[in-house]
Amino acid sequence: MGEKRHFRVWRGDDTGGQLEDFQVEVNDGEVVLDIIHRLQATQAPDLAVRWNCKAGKCGSCSMEINGKPRLGCMTRMSTFEPTETVTVTPLRTFPVIRDLVTDVSFNYRKARELPAFAPPADLAPGEYRMQQVDVERSQEFRKCIECFLCQNVCHVIRDHEDNKPAFSGPRFFIRAAELDMHPLDARTDRKDTAVEEQGIGYCNITKCCTEVCPEHIKITDNAIIPMKERAVDRRYDPLTWLGRKIFRRDQLDPPGSRGNPGTYGHTDGRVYQSEAGTARTPTERAAATGAQGDISMAWHRESRAGEAAPVGPNGRLPVTEFTGQLAGAQSPFGEDVQFPMPVDELNYQHPSRRDER
Repeated sequence: MGEKRHFRVWRGDDTGGQLEDFQVEVNDGEVVLDIIHRLQATQAPDLAVRWNCKAGKCGSCSMEINGKPRLGCMTRMSTFEPTETVTVTPLRTFPVIRDLVTDVSFNYRKARELPAFAPPADLAPGEYRMQQVDVERSQEFRKCIECFLCQNVCHVIRDHEDNKPAFSGPRFFIRAAELDMHPLDARTDRKDTAVEEQGIGYCNITKCCTEVCPEHIKITDNAIIPMKERAVDRRYDPLTWLGRKIFRRDQLDPPGSRGNPGTYGHTDGRVYQSEAGTARTPTERAAATGAQGDISMAWHRESRAGEAAPVGPNGRLPVTEFTGQLAGAQSPFGEDVQFPMPVDELNYQHPSRRDER
């Protein structure tokens, strides 16, 4: 037999609700989702909760536990003191459907607005060839399980309902960054789309999305900041702007980039041949070109000093190639806030679906 623990669970729907108290048995090794299931089985059979895999890979059981967005299946009861009250509430940013289930359709609407991967017109499925160095730059972002914890904690949409139409949120910023880094994506407007349609300029780099990511994706450092830098360089750097006004695209881009017809062959996986017949290794190509085929930010900056981009001895660029030592702002939770938060400090206000219309 386990011990009895005090739980407070939010019960209600889009018309309103309240926190209800329960005394629930807790056994060694259990997680919060186990306790929610025991509540359903013993005391509250009509308690609604969304879950699927119970292994931290589907992202369905997103909830707020003592004020912090977490996955119910990955939050162990051993992290709380035996005498501590555990308060479970639904994601605060999205409208409640019932109890712990929220309407996250906002995220699926934003997903449909994001332009999909566009393969090169001259390549058929099965003919795609990529170097591992190019794959690694965006592979991290494919770990996303779409739990939407980052969307929930992002204060741009959490605290400002009127921002939702113009702001996609961190989950879709990493998707845009992934496609922008993809060596075979034929679209050249990813940066402009991020600024004009996704609203990446609203993000002020608080890193709260990175803090709550259960897959430990460095959303801010490896996706949002590099995407902001590339967008700013493309749109506002005076040298880049002037160069694109004076020269043709094929004069600006190094041989083998998408803007220059002298593309390098991918057949042998080792040597790239330019239109002029100059062979270049993957190391040289990685130093000169970005994931989109454009001149990379790091190379662009360092080339003014006559230096090449910092490529390692294995010919690979680090994932944080574009970020450098850029410190983000303080966490919105504050340095003096400890989790789990005391129950008396939770001020639970939830949006209604009527507010979103």
